Amino acid sequence: MNKKILLSLLFTFLASNNVLALDWAYPFVVYKGGVYEVTDERLTKEELGNEIGEVKRKADEYSGNYYGDASNLYDKGTKYYDIEGFAPETAIAIEERSGEWVKAVYLHKAPFHWTDLLPYILLGIAAFVLSIVLSLRYARKRETHQY
Repeated sequence: MNKKILLSLLFTFLASNNVLALDWAYPFVVYKGGVYEVTDERLTKEELGNEIGEVKRKADEYSGNYYGDASNLYDKGTKYYDIEGFAPETAIAIEERSGEWVKAVYLHKAPFHWTDLLPYILLGIAAFVLSIVLSLRYARKRETHQY
């Protein structure tokens, strides 16, 4: 009897512990707050401009969350380039392999993430600390000049 209960409990836990990954609708990269869909269109070196960025993190394949310069297809460090004749707001080039590039076209704005505000938060903290340091220095100077 105990074996049956133990086996049924074990089977219940094993059967219900499924982990599913997302099936993305399309491959994408995120550059400067915009989501770009990666196309099959190949580009030549002559069509490329300057390097403008790179993938900094992978999109989470379980939750679907992503932020910053992310991708659901390319690894961290994959380079982004300008395309001659296109503004980066409309299309960019992605280096698939050494010497092979594909076009990615702008789709929509990337979802907001609190880390988008991080540079502004750090700048605010730095300005606050600087104002305290300067006010303390000014107060110390005034104190020494009064005597």
